[in-house]
Amino acid sequence: MIANRLHFRDCEAGNTAVVEITMNKRDFLKTTGAFFASSLVGDLAFAQRAEPRTNWAGNYTFHAKELLEPRTVEEVQRAVTSHVKLRALGSRHSFNGIADSFETQISLKALDTMTVDKAAQTVTVGAGVTYGKLSPWLDAQGFALHNLASLPHISVMGACATGTHGSGPRNGNLSTAVVGLEMVTADGKLVTLSREKDGDQFLGAVVNLGALGVVTKVTLRVEPTFQMQQVVYENLSMDQLEHNLDAIFASGYSTSLFTDWQHHRVSQVWIKSRVHSNDPATPPAEFYGATVQKVKLHPLAGHNPESCTEQQGIPGPWYERMPHFKMNFTPSSGQEIQSEFFVPRAQGYKAILAVEELRDRITPHLFITELRTIAADDLWLSEAHGRDSMAIHFTWKPEADAVNEVLPLIEAKLSPFDARPHWGKVFTMAPRKVQAQYPQLPAFRAMLQQYDPQGKFRNAYVERNLFSA
Repeated sequence: MIANRLHFRDCEAGNTAVVEITMNKRDFLKTTGAFFASSLVGDLAFAQRAEPRTNWAGNYTFHAKELLEPRTVEEVQRAVTSHVKLRALGSRHSFNGIADSFETQISLKALDTMTVDKAAQTVTVGAGVTYGKLSPWLDAQGFALHNLASLPHISVMGACATGTHGSGPRNGNLSTAVVGLEMVTADGKLVTLSREKDGDQFLGAVVNLGALGVVTKVTLRVEPTFQMQQVVYENLSMDQLEHNLDAIFASGYSTSLFTDWQHHRVSQVWIKSRVHSNDPATPPAEFYGATVQKVKLHPLAGHNPESCTEQQGIPGPWYERMPHFKMNFTPSSGQEIQSEFFVPRAQGYKAILAVEELRDRITPHLFITELRTIAADDLWLSEAHGRDSMAIHFTWKPEADAVNEVLPLIEAKLSPFDARPHWGKVFTMAPRKVQAQYPQLPAFRAMLQQYDPQGKFRNAYVERNLFSA
């Protein structure tokens, strides 16, 4: 038997204690080894035990035992090198386990710097910055982003990593604005990539699903600020989409169609347009047979429209019209489940008709469906990679069992159109079908082996959807 004194420090209280332990040599070595290994984590002042936490909508509970909240890039590097497994956590707006971990999550909300390069027309933002924070600040600098999602509450990093998109037939998704990024790789090194210098490596790294490393900064292309207006029309017959789908979606800078799948109609058409000096004083009374709104509307029937961005043709800054919802309000329904599938825009009407056949299975569990378009891009894991797309988005009531029953039916209807599910939303599609939609997936797997050979950033979601047969 041997006696040893262990000295350890309480990081929060700043006290040092001495404990005398008597044990045999083997147990002593095992205990001290475990102690010193754990002390590496204990010295991370930004570490905390993760209490049960959910995503924004409350439909998913994270499993992580520990949550890290580093304040600097150097602390991110220390966190990465001192952990065997971890996943980056954004603003918690994904609806599935993409950001989850059974070990450690790392939140980057403290990395909130924003810097404009006016000459290059770019803005560089820390990984904790949300679009709601960035947009008004960027507008004050005289610049704008080309696109925004329907919710400004989401983080720039998380949106770009999952291919989140916004809308507009000539507008690429949010990740297409990225021209450079900085990330910490599995060995703790800081790597920078740019569209200008790094070719395929960059194209593979932007929509990365959090699997390549911990992104700490992204640089976005910007343009001069502009004004927009929004007009809503009601009751558009779906028959109009058979021959006019492209024209209807191109009627504004960004156009959204909302339907509950009943009565073969689109209940609301939201047209967001740039303001021009020759715009008519009042919007046309009809739009392909739909009638202009008389009062401000929420896309979900029965919900208060106060949370929605201004309508009825009232001009305002780009960042107060492109999203559907205002930053200081709970968006959409709040407690909900979301799913979304991307199909080639050329087959959009046929895909709509296919889903409509399930209307009586869908509608009882649905808040609303939104139809939007996104321009093709060259980012390897973007849902719009290589094809102009139409997205069919479902905002479900918080009825998980019912949603999980109807999703396979929807996915089967959309299978002939090579549908791609949104990476951050709920889907049941078999991994082999998901993988088949991404021709650059083998090259992305090779990048994973290069940047993270031991799988530090892989989790159950990544293993299933990128590697399962």
